[in-house]
Amino acid sequence: MARAIWSGSISFGLLNVPVRLFSAVSKQTVRFRELREGDGSRVKHKRVAESDGKEVPYEKIVKGYEYAPDQYVVLTRDELSELEPQRSRAIEIQDFVDLDDIDPIYFEQPYYLGPDKGAERAYALLVQAMKDAHKVAVARFVLRNKEHLAAIRPMEDVLTLTTMRFHDEVSSPQDLDGEVFEDAKPKKPEKRELDMAKQLIDSLTSDFDPDKYRDEYREELLDLLERKAEGKEVVSAPSEEPKPTKAPDLMAALEESLAAVKGEEAETDGKASKQKAKPKSSSRSKSSRTKSAATKTAAGSKSSSNGRKKSTSRKKTKAKA
Repeated sequence: MARAIWSGSISFGLLNVPVRLFSAVSKQTVRFRELREGDGSRVKHKRVAESDGKEVPYEKIVKGYEYAPDQYVVLTRDELSELEPQRSRAIEIQDFVDLDDIDPIYFEQPYYLGPDKGAERAYALLVQAMKDAHKVAVARFVLRNKEHLAAIRPMEDVLTLTTMRFHDEVSSPQDLDGEVFEDAKPKKPEKRELDMAKQLIDSLTSDFDPDKYRDEYREELLDLLERKAEGKEVVSAPSEEPKPTKAPDLMAALEESLAAVKGEEAETDGKASKQKAKPKSSSRSKSSRTKSAATKTAAGSKSSSNGRKKSTSRKKTKAKA
């Protein structure tokens, strides 16, 4: 059973709705311990002073802000505690906005908000009102001694709260001038290239299904750990990094990607009756493999077809000239 990590109330106008905060994420990160090679003894880390290498007890550690190289402004725990935001138990709604008005780059950590005891009716009223209004609440609240900006929106019969980054924490694209494009910005794509790219996007477009996306690296890592724990021999297959598509090969890569998708779709339609009669033996559908192959083709041409693509590219270049 999920446990609440925070409790307080949603406050706007004269309305206060007692709520509890629950994590909406269950991280599946594979964690490792640091061990000494040879005997597997656990490795511990100690806080030591840089000047003499002596261990420093926790109560003797203060916070320092480096305002210049090796120059620090020191703050004590008492000074820091005086600056901490007031530990209010209120989620104060500032505005109601359209969800499309918030760029996803501002979203940070998701949570669920559930009603506290006795607040079920007021909570259900707020959920339904926000559903009908199609609005998202922008609010402020304090969690773990830090003030957060948050977006609250209904999802089915519950409210979700997602912490947000403040405006000055997000870099604008203009801040990256000279970093994203080291040389001059690329010229505007030709209409034929743009139309071909749009066709490829359309052919790979589908409804979002979160179940079909898996952390393949974590699955392979867990499989490796399981095999090693069972004492089995582990053999690694060499992997090849996809090469970026060069500008002259762009049209050839787009054409080949579209041909791969259309060819697979025709093959799938022709074998539809056979596929219905036979049980699926692969964990991934053919369409999934096709989309993956098409994506890889657009990202980089295969080495066996480099010569053909370059020849096609040269012919097209001469035709344009």
